[in-house]
Amino acid sequence: MLAKVKSCAVFGLDGFIVDVEVDIAPGLPRFDVVGLPDTAVQEARARVRAAVRNSGYEFPLRRITANLAPADVRKAGSTYDLPMAVALLQSSGQVPPVAQDSMFIGQLSLNGDLLHTDGVLPMAALARESGVSKVFVPSPDGQEAALVEGVEAFPVKDLASLIRHLSGEHELTSITWDGTARESSTADGAFDISTIRGQEQSKRALEVAAAGSHNLLMSGPPGSGKTLLARTLPTILPSLTHEEAIEVTKIYSIADSLTRESPLVTERPFRAPHHTISYAGLVGGGSIPRPGEITMSHRGVLFLDELPEFGHRILEAMRQPLEDKRVVISRAQASVAYPANFMLVGAMNPCPCGYYGDSLKQCTCTDSQVSRYGKRLSGPLLDRIDIFVDVPSVDYEKLTAPPGADRSKNVRARTERAREIQRARFAGTSLLTNSEMGPNEVHKFCQLGDQASGMMGSAMRQMNLSARVYHRVLKLSRTIADLAGSEAIEVEHLAEALQYRPPQWI
Repeated sequence: MLAKVKSCAVFGLDGFIVDVEVDIAPGLPRFDVVGLPDTAVQEARARVRAAVRNSGYEFPLRRITANLAPADVRKAGSTYDLPMAVALLQSSGQVPPVAQDSMFIGQLSLNGDLLHTDGVLPMAALARESGVSKVFVPSPDGQEAALVEGVEAFPVKDLASLIRHLSGEHELTSITWDGTARESSTADGAFDISTIRGQEQSKRALEVAAAGSHNLLMSGPPGSGKTLLARTLPTILPSLTHEEAIEVTKIYSIADSLTRESPLVTERPFRAPHHTISYAGLVGGGSIPRPGEITMSHRGVLFLDELPEFGHRILEAMRQPLEDKRVVISRAQASVAYPANFMLVGAMNPCPCGYYGDSLKQCTCTDSQVSRYGKRLSGPLLDRIDIFVDVPSVDYEKLTAPPGADRSKNVRARTERAREIQRARFAGTSLLTNSEMGPNEVHKFCQLGDQASGMMGSAMRQMNLSARVYHRVLKLSRTIADLAGSEAIEVEHLAEALQYRPPQWI
């Protein structure tokens, strides 16, 4: 007898329905799995056999064939344990036929318990898009599946309770998301921006960057506060919208980085990899492609401290994602595209010794050493940076001054208002922030008056700005105007944007 149930496979953030078919025929006892299964799927035979027997059901001693369709796409992972067990019990007549509006996802332990499975959220989203109305998942992943509206999520503790439900002996209860979310990284105020003494220009640059999701590079001597400034960013960034939160949570679900207690990510990611990170660790990769740090930073911040110390290949790999807002990982079997709409924040010393241009300590580097150090960052990469800010050493008077009155919650309120203006501006499009504008949007929303246009022309000639930098300056000016609540880009907004261009030593 042939039985068929639905499951799902995820490749990148996309997925496809997998039909799990099981046929039991006369012959010597044998259990074959076909349909391009990997080693983990092949091993499911032993897990399914033990789980069925230990759940109190009979494992047929006949010729069993399980097919995972479509057969031309490789299947990986332990997601198919549960659907294979259900289809096998249905094929052997121990379970009545299962409706095709149900999907089964989960790994089985040998005693029949269901174990946590990666990627449940994108699978549940695919189920809704495919017309599936019921999703049966392991109990630890129930809240994650419940995030998807329009799908009934049934958390299942073990195989036996699911079979009783399908047989009508005991009803499982579907759940809805209970509203719990990941703890806010800003809850304790440990990195409130008011705790930073001095550095008013740097704080302003952070606010502008946060308001429009602009890339930022800070340079200054050791101990001037670059890293601390960067770590205050989560406290002033606007909270994720629900749509953005679902996007980010899908990524963290695939990467198995969600907590079971609070499956929805509501705070923007802040990732700070060490400069020894590998290419695959930053960009993503593996035989089965997994997201890297630039994807884990989607809709948040990627902070690269000691930027020139990162490998040349790693730095150059960020050029395309910074422009296209996505990263493509190509493999022999297929290409995977991951979203990578992140805000790059870099920190660096101006020279090998760190004190070039410092007013408190003399630099010991030669001019050629300073020049070589700056050239570790290529021109095309620097072209993609919107804001360059110098972070000087703080003198004793400023260091011992009382905390500033402008707390992170006040700055966040201003960046929230600027983001609301941007959401209204780009309503009906896929854009969310000024930094995402293309040439057409820049031409439409970044018009300059006569005086500002004259200033821009002079800056282009004197500073030798490229066309890419020209557009980035206009987008930055638009954000500064939004922070000021101005519909038009005034001269002072453009002037502030131009002052964020890089120093001569870079």
